[in-house]
Amino acid sequence: MSISGTPVAQFTVWDYVVFVVMLLISISIGGYQAVKARGQLSNTQFLLGGRQMTAVPVAMSLTASFMSAITVIGTPAEVYRYGAMFLLFCISYAIVSIVSAEIFLPVFYRLNITSTYEYLGMRFNKTARLIGTSFFIIQTVLYTGIVIYAPALALNQITGFDLWGVLVATGLVCTLYCTLGGLKAVIWTDVFQMGIMISGFLAVIIRGVVVQGSFERIWNISYHGGRLNFWDFDPDPLRRHTFWTIVVGGSFTWTAIYGINQSQVQRYISCKNQCEAKLSLYFNMIGLWIIAICAVFSGLTMYSIYYQCDPLTAKQVRAPDQLLPYLVMDILRDYPGIPGLFVAAAYSGTLSTASSSINALAAVTVEDFITPHITFSDQKLSWITKGLSLMYGLICIAMAGLSSVMGSVLQAALTIFGICGGPLLGFFLLGMIFPCANSIGAISGLAISFILTLWVGISGHVYTPLPDHTRPLHLSIAGCLFNITEPLDPVTGSPWTTINPVTELNSRPAIADTWYSISYLYLSAFATMVVLILGLIISLLTGGRKNNVDKKLLITPRDLVCCFCFADTSEITPRYSTRPRTVQTVLSTFTGEGHQGEVG
Repeated sequence: MSISGTPVAQFTVWDYVVFVVMLLISISIGGYQAVKARGQLSNTQFLLGGRQMTAVPVAMSLTASFMSAITVIGTPAEVYRYGAMFLLFCISYAIVSIVSAEIFLPVFYRLNITSTYEYLGMRFNKTARLIGTSFFIIQTVLYTGIVIYAPALALNQITGFDLWGVLVATGLVCTLYCTLGGLKAVIWTDVFQMGIMISGFLAVIIRGVVVQGSFERIWNISYHGGRLNFWDFDPDPLRRHTFWTIVVGGSFTWTAIYGINQSQVQRYISCKNQCEAKLSLYFNMIGLWIIAICAVFSGLTMYSIYYQCDPLTAKQVRAPDQLLPYLVMDILRDYPGIPGLFVAAAYSGTLSTASSSINALAAVTVEDFITPHITFSDQKLSWITKGLSLMYGLICIAMAGLSSVMGSVLQAALTIFGICGGPLLGFFLLGMIFPCANSIGAISGLAISFILTLWVGISGHVYTPLPDHTRPLHLSIAGCLFNITEPLDPVTGSPWTTINPVTELNSRPAIADTWYSISYLYLSAFATMVVLILGLIISLLTGGRKNNVDKKLLITPRDLVCCFCFADTSEITPRYSTRPRTVQTVLSTFTGEGHQGEVG
C-alpha cells in the first residue's frame, strides 16, 4: 500500500525484459572475450588480462566490484533512517585511494605477483602465505553467498521476483562469464554494470524530483527532518557514525579492501604499467564519490516522500533493506521497464561483486595452493583455473542457498568478514614497514588480533548497541492515508536488516554498553594496531633484529612520493614459465638476486 492508499505495483512484462536483457549482455561480454582469445587465453591473460588493461575500465571495475547490491539498496535506507552523514565516506575514499596507490601498489606491482598473498610468502614464510590465503577464501566464499542471497530476498518480498530462480540465475550468469572470459570479461562487464547502477539511482532521483516539484523541496524537507547531519565531531568511539568513526575507522576498513584484498589488487596490477595502475585507483575514487552521492540523494528523495508516512513503521515493509525497492514500485509504477532498470541496477551490484570474488578465488587457489607444488603447462593451468572459477561459482550459489536457513547467524558471518580485513591489513603493514618483523611475531599478532576482534564483533551482535549510540532519527506515520495493519511477520534470513531481538536491559552485562558497543568501523583500526604492536614486540623478543630483508619487500621513501614522479611506465614482463616458481625466481625477475626476508 502506497502513502496515497493505492496498492504498490507489481513487475510487468517490460520490467522482466529489461532485467533479462541485462543478464544476457553480461553473458555476451564473457562470450565475446572467449571468442576473441580463440583458445589462446593463457593463465596470465585469464587472471590478469595479460597485464594490458588501461586505467579507465579498471577504475570502473574497481568501483563496481566495491558497490554490491547492499550499496544500491542499503545505503539509501541508511540515509533515510540515520541521515546523510554517510556522505563523509567520500573523505575516507580519498584517503584509501591515495594510500593504496602510493604505498601498497608500488610494492605489489614491482614484485610482479598474481596473488596478493605471495607477498607474505616472500616476506615471512609459506605458513604466513597459506594463513593469509585461507582467511581470504573463507571470508570471500561466505560473503559472496550472502551478497547473492540478501538482495534477492529483499526484492522478492517487494517485487514478487521468484527467489530461487533469481538466485540460481544470478549465480550461473556471473559464473559463466567469469569462466569464459576471465578477468577481461569481469572488468568489461563491471563497466557495463556500473552504468546500469548509476542509471537506476538517477531514475529514482529524477522521478523523485518530479513528484516533489523541485530538488529544493527535497532538500528543505530533509533539512527540517534532521537528515543533513554531516558534521558531528563527537569523539565517543561508541557512537555508530560520527565524523571520526567514518573518516578514521572507515579509512582503515576500506584500506583493508583496496590495499590488500585480492579482488581489488588483482584488478589494478592487471594494468599495463604502474602509471596506469595508479590512475585507475584515482579514477576509482571519483567513481566512488559519484556512487556515494547518488545513493545519498536517493535516500534523501525517499525521506522527502515518506517523511509523514514511514513504510517501516506503517508495517508496509518488513525490514529497512526493502525501503528503496518499495519506493521504486510506488513512484515508478506508471513507467513500464523503469522498475526493471532499478532491479537490474541492484543485481548489477550483485553480479559485479560475485564475479570479482570468483575470479580472485580462482587466482589465489592456483597461485598459493597449486603452482608452488605441482608443475603444469600454461595451457593446462589455464584450464584448471577455468575449472576453479566454475567450482567457486557453484560453491557461492550453494552458500546463497545455505544463507536462507542460517537466520541471524548471517549477521555474525558479516561481522567475521569485516573483522578479517583488519588483522590482515596489520599483517601486511607489519611486513612492509618494519624490517625487524619476523614470521613468529607476525603470525602471533595476527592470531591474537583476530581472536579479539572476533570476540568484540560477535558480542556486539548478541548485545546490540542501545539507541543512545546508534541514534536513529525520527520517523512519522501521521500522514498515512490508510489504516495501519497488524505487524508483518518478521523477515528472516536477511543479514542486512537492523531488526534484532530486543535484549532486556537487566540481562545486559556492563561490558555490553562499553566494549561491545564500539562502532563497527573501529574494529578494523583496532585489529590493525593490535597486529602492529604485538607483532613488533614479539618479533623483537624472538630475534627480529637479525633479519636481513630485501628492500623491495618494504615500503621505501620512493614509494611515498605522489604524482607518479617515480612511476615505472614500463610493461611487466610475463612471469609464467613451465618450471616451478620459487620466491627466488620471482624476485630474480627484477633484481637478479634471490635473497629476501624469511623463506619457509
